[in-house]
Amino acid sequence: MTLAQDLEVVTESQAEDVIFPPSDIYSDEPPLESDLHLRQIMLLIQCLEWYWRDRQDFYACGNLTVYYSPNQRKSEFFRGPDFFAVLGTERKPRKSWVVWAEDGKYPNIIIEILSSGTAATDRNLKKQIYQDTFRTPDYFWFHPNTLEFQGFHLVDGIYQEIPLNEQGWRWSQQLELYLGVHDSQLRYFTPEGDLISTPEELALQAQQQREQTEQQILIERQQREQAQQQNSEMEALLRRYRERFGELPD
Repeated sequence: MTLAQDLEVVTESQAEDVIFPPSDIYSDEPPLESDLHLRQIMLLIQCLEWYWRDRQDFYACGNLTVYYSPNQRKSEFFRGPDFFAVLGTERKPRKSWVVWAEDGKYPNIIIEILSSGTAATDRNLKKQIYQDTFRTPDYFWFHPNTLEFQGFHLVDGIYQEIPLNEQGWRWSQQLELYLGVHDSQLRYFTPEGDLISTPEELALQAQQQREQTEQQILIERQQREQAQQQNSEMEALLRRYRERFGELPD
C-alpha cells in the first residue's frame, strides 16, 4: 500500500469518527455560583413567562447551553447565557438551545448575572461573541451584590449603551419592556412604569387587598353599630325627659 493510500485510509477513518450530535442534546452548563444567581434567573424567567402567559411565540430560559457550531458539533462553539429569550419560536421545553435545529435563530436578548469569577468574561469576551457572532440585539448584565447594571443595543453591528431613564431603568427594544433594579433585584417594568409582578406577588397583593377590604368592612360595621348605640342612648334620654317634663319646647 502506498503512502497516499495509507493517508486516504486514515482520512476515511477520521471522517467515520466524526459524529454529528442530534439536536436534542442536554445543556452542558455548570452549577450556578450562588443562591442569588439562581433566584435572579428564576425571577427573570418567571416574570416574563407570566407577563406573556397568553403568547406561544417565544422561548425563555436560564443557565442553558446555546450550541452554535457551524459544523453542528456539540464539542465546539457553545456558550451558556444566564438568561436568554428567543422570539418568533415555539414555546416548548428544551434540553438546550441548538441553533442549527432552530432555523438558525439566536437569542434576541441575553442577560448575564455577574460574579467575581465571571464579570471580566461577561463584560468582554461574551459581549464580543454576542455582538459579532450571535448578533443578539439586546445585551444586559447585572451584579446581584454590587447592583452594577448595564445594557447595550446592537446598532449597525456594534453594541451601543442603552441610556438610563429618570427612574434608572434601561429600555429593551426586543421585550418592549424596561429593565431596572428594584429591591436589589433586576426586574421588568411596563412601558407605563408598572412593576411586572410574579404570580406569588400578585397572590400576596390580592390577599392583602382582601384583608384591607375585610378590615374596612369591619371598621364601617363598628362605626354603624356605634352610631346605632349612640342613637339608642339619645332616644332613651329623650323618653326619660318626656316622661318627667313632657315634650321638649320648640
